[in-house]
Amino acid sequence: MAKESAAALIAELRAAGSETDRAGQARYGIKTDRSFGVRLPVIKAIAKRVKRDRALAAELWASGFHEARMLAFLIDDPKQVTPQQMDAWAADFDSWDVCDGACSKLFVRTPYVEEKIRAFAADEREFVRRAGFALLAAYTVHGKKVDDERFLAFLPLIERYANDPRNFVKKAVNWALRQIGKHSAALHGPALAVADRLAASPDKTARWIGKDAARELRDEFQLARLGLTSVDPPAP
Repeated sequence: MAKESAAALIAELRAAGSETDRAGQARYGIKTDRSFGVRLPVIKAIAKRVKRDRALAAELWASGFHEARMLAFLIDDPKQVTPQQMDAWAADFDSWDVCDGACSKLFVRTPYVEEKIRAFAADEREFVRRAGFALLAAYTVHGKKVDDERFLAFLPLIERYANDPRNFVKKAVNWALRQIGKHSAALHGPALAVADRLAASPDKTARWIGKDAARELRDEFQLARLGLTSVDPPAP
């Protein structure tokens, strides 16, 4: 079978798009100026057909088209991704779905996860900082054999940036905090303590992050899933 070209795949994506789905993307806060309006299952089906192809992924990413970049992170090879590539792609992030997808489908499978969580979180650019916390959230899901202590070490990072009021940042910080708290029974208590501290903060953004995370971490379903019966002392 002849290798598929980036131009042919972009043409296929363009043909699969619709103005209706493009408008739907916009309603969900997705940037659509270079989008075709293609649904994710269609992109995934193309990725399954193309399989891993690092060179093709690079061409697709360089095109700048929204769905081409989504296809790129699905077909790239995480074993060959470099820290420099992660930095370059993160600098290109301008939509939450591409940011989160690249972090959860590709970056999290590289050996550079922890260093990039810290580096991206410290970056002032909105979508790069979001990438730091989206990557942390993905790491708690994929890192099933990672020691709890390594996730515990990221809680101060969450507190440090919990006052960033930008929508795509604060939602990712909240996401990461909730995911750490749900990762294990041992991490639940420390994460909930952070959530409670943030909930009592004078900062509006930190309060929202803390209250929302604390609500989920006290949910009976989450407690049962972790084998916990109670997290708060009984009333006197």
